[in-house]
Amino acid sequence: MTTATDRIVKEQGLEGRVAEIVEPAIEQIGYRLVRVRTSGLNGMTLQIMAERPDGTMTVEDCEAVSRAVSPVLDVDDPIDKAYHLEVSSPGIDRPLVRKGDFETWAGFLMKLETNRLINERKRYRGKIVAVGDEAITVERDQPAEGEPGAVEIPFDAIGEARLILTDDLIAAALKADKAARKARGDVDPDAGDDDEAGAFEH
Repeated sequence: MTTATDRIVKEQGLEGRVAEIVEPAIEQIGYRLVRVRTSGLNGMTLQIMAERPDGTMTVEDCEAVSRAVSPVLDVDDPIDKAYHLEVSSPGIDRPLVRKGDFETWAGFLMKLETNRLINERKRYRGKIVAVGDEAITVERDQPAEGEPGAVEIPFDAIGEARLILTDDLIAAALKADKAARKARGDVDPDAGDDDEAGAFEH
């Protein structure tokens, strides 16, 4: 059974190897891995997306994660060329990778791509209306004539899922961020609300 904190959307290949290496180091200092991506930006960029368990992430947090993952990446050395390491927050239009993410952001518009055909298609856009033990139910935004309005998608079929930026989402995300910072005892809950940290060169 999938728990709320298990990552259900995982990387493959090189990105999967990097995730295996960095996730324990990130968790050890009290953060959660969201996603690993590599790109050809600046020669090669390794992007690690992370967050606190309460969903917040400041520039200082990104620096802490960068310091934690750099030594383990140096030891295991999964990338055979020079690269830039970039640690960032998930942002408001965040990827959904845990069961808890789908529960938290149920009712908000998202786009989802499956790793196999579900009802003869792989791409969906809509709102999460139910989260079960093994699947989510998505109420589709604009189903074609004759297609079902709601579809159940098993967790193991989700290749990628991401929130879509809307006014409702922005308002909810800012409210949640402020509440989390206040609960944590931050002096100024409006400070340090950066969407992304700078790049840390490896």
